Amino acid sequence: MPQNGRPPKPVEQKRLLGNPGRRPLPDENTVQLIQAAVETPEPERPLLQPGRALWDKVWGMGANWISPSTDVELLLMTCEMVDERWNLRAKVMRDGEAKERRGLRALESLIINNLSLLGFTPTDRGRLGVAEVKTQSKLEELMARRADRQ
Repeated sequence: MPQNGRPPKPVEQKRLLGNPGRRPLPDENTVQLIQAAVETPEPERPLLQPGRALWDKVWGMGANWISPSTDVELLLMTCEMVDERWNLRAKVMRDGEAKERRGLRALESLIINNLSLLGFTPTDRGRLGVAEVKTQSKLEELMARRADRQ
């Protein structure tokens, strides 16, 4: 169901901004924090190489917000979809049937939707309050060096 208006902000972001909407926030002592996985858990079902690569990448990059107890099934299903996509894409490239190509595009859309639910799109990372580190451009790097010399 599509949302109207602005996307919701995480509680942590509201706290950082000083709660501009003045709506009541949960008590900080009652908020449960999700602990990051110490190491990559093994998937409960077997994955092919593309799905396993996504599994490892998600746990490596999203361990701060992916929960081993609540998000694992969605992630596992997404990895299985990636395996299915890999096989379907090979068939589409070989046979080129329009029906299979539409199925591939539908599957890709589902994968993107699931990755979004897991916080792996720029918009969803912003909603989670996860910031990306911006690398310096060459010009910014030169200007920083010049400022350091002065």
